[in-house]
Amino acid sequence: MTMTPTAIPKRTQSARLENWSRAFYRFRQSWLSIVGLAIVVLLVVIAIFAPWIVPYPEHVVGGTNTGARFQPPSANAWFGTNALGQDMFSLVLVGSRVSLFSGLVVVFIAIVVGTAVGAIAGYFGGWVDEVLMRITDLLLTIPSLILAMAVAAALGTGVWNMIIAISITWWPAYARLVRGEVIVKKEEQFVVAAHALGANWPRVLGKHILPNIASPIVIKASLDMGFAILTVASLGFVGIGVKPPTPEWGTLLSGARSYMPDYWWTAVAPGIAIFLAVLAFNLLGDGLRDVLDPKARR
Repeated sequence: MTMTPTAIPKRTQSARLENWSRAFYRFRQSWLSIVGLAIVVLLVVIAIFAPWIVPYPEHVVGGTNTGARFQPPSANAWFGTNALGQDMFSLVLVGSRVSLFSGLVVVFIAIVVGTAVGAIAGYFGGWVDEVLMRITDLLLTIPSLILAMAVAAALGTGVWNMIIAISITWWPAYARLVRGEVIVKKEEQFVVAAHALGANWPRVLGKHILPNIASPIVIKASLDMGFAILTVASLGFVGIGVKPPTPEWGTLLSGARSYMPDYWWTAVAPGIAIFLAVLAFNLLGDGLRDVLDPKARR
């Protein structure tokens, strides 16, 4: 009697579309998450095209117009002008490039370093875990902003020095998160099966464990973006971040503090930009948490 082999059903395209539709359904249950996504998209578009859409590009590269100092918001200068007669609208728009780029790179470096350290510590355990986690704990005991200020002051001003300074303080939280997830996942049956089939540890971590712990990392990254932008602005505000004439939201706030409250618009414009960026990424992070981790829904 001949046995006809039964075909194993494959995952169809419609099943993937159904999963995406369910994820989108969960995401759009919160209108605040939709608002956050819209603001994030708007900020990214502005950051990309800012040099070509600003009304006064010469002000962005250090040009001044002392005859138009401290002009209030008007049709010619939507956000008014500063002490040098520069258009605040142009400065805030171009400043979004530095703030968003710096925040994105900081979070990316923190994910790469923190994931590597946490994954190795959680997978091997023993003295490897002890050494890596004690270094992590040492960095976590120091307030992140103070440590970032100290490192940035030692390295000097500049975008990349600022990014390095903040990244040093940012990765330990990811290392702790990934370590805990790896310790749980490495005892799962699919990891035991991978070991039984002869998979080496880089393959087990890279192909089996890390893809299954991506959700909490993505959620934390989306929430951290806003705080990374706020830290970038904080370093610029105290004078150890980006230096003029490069526009950056924190630097613009720092230059405006001497003229408050008489010329309030010089501080309100970059302040609102920082507020919207932090709020948008936090709202987006809440929405992604509902999609990637439905059990954690409020």
